[in-house]
Amino acid sequence: MGNEASTEKSDAQVNEMNSHLPPIKILVTGGSGLVGKAIEKVINEGEKRSNETWVFISSKDADLTNLEQTRQLFEEHKPTHVIHLAAMVGGLFHNLRHNLQFFTKNMAINQNVLQCCDEFDVHKCVSCLSTCIFPDKTTYPIDETMVHNGPPHDSNFGYSYAKRMIDVLNKGYEQEKGRKYTSVVPCNVFGPHDNYNLEDAHVIPALIHKVYLAQRDGTPLEVFGSGKPLRQFIYSTDLAKLFIWTVRHYNEVEPIILSVGEEDEVSIQDAVNAIVRAFDFKGEVIYDTSKADGQFKKTASNAKLRKYLSDYKFTPFEQAVAESVDWFIRNYETARK
Repeated sequence: MGNEASTEKSDAQVNEMNSHLPPIKILVTGGSGLVGKAIEKVINEGEKRSNETWVFISSKDADLTNLEQTRQLFEEHKPTHVIHLAAMVGGLFHNLRHNLQFFTKNMAINQNVLQCCDEFDVHKCVSCLSTCIFPDKTTYPIDETMVHNGPPHDSNFGYSYAKRMIDVLNKGYEQEKGRKYTSVVPCNVFGPHDNYNLEDAHVIPALIHKVYLAQRDGTPLEVFGSGKPLRQFIYSTDLAKLFIWTVRHYNEVEPIILSVGEEDEVSIQDAVNAIVRAFDFKGEVIYDTSKADGQFKKTASNAKLRKYLSDYKFTPFEQAVAESVDWFIRNYETARK
């Protein structure tokens, strides 16, 4: 990876070494989403190795809540490795309204994908969790040992518990089948190809869409909540590079947090200000404090990641926001919204 230590071999040297290795086929579920598109972009821009074949699938290819359709997908592609991104996802207010649906759909998807990984002798599966899985009442920073230490926040308990169960499945498959399936825990992800729907989107894409409309229509920008909650945000390109590293090099069953450092935590108001600057928005900004803030903070430690990749450099937050805003403006007509 370009951001790893300079002692790494060149791409040409790596490809020459890998040309003698057995072929690897990596299936990416949720391949048309935010992270899947970022992985595809990084792979296509030079990260692909000569012994690797990458297949990106979406919900159009199979309904992963259906076991037989999931089996057919695995039969068709016969992957050796899987990056499992597919999930029912949404922002705070979508979760508040549909906790049961978030639980049942994600449980079905995860059960089917992991079962088919085992049935089709997939060597490695890396699933995607979220920092919202951690206990609501906890000490900070949270780390990988604390996943099951208490209930998650009430606002998204359905999604959180379903994601936690991936860790349970991974440990079960190791204990009974000897499988090395694992998971990563990203902080809040944003970037090109995000979901910008004003009802269902996560905070940054929702704010980007809101500022776009406020600037276009000459109206004030209304922000839900006080703006005080704190979050760590990771640019989708950075997460993509770390996912690729994980599927190639990370061999623990225990999850690993993929996040910027504690020192890079920002408030929602900081995020609003960064987006406003990227748009050069001059209108009024109103915070509607009658709306829920959600969890005040969920600060995660990336110490485990730093043990493996001490020199990794994350894209600066302001730069990542500016690039995301630029992408949204250029792709407004076709963006998911």
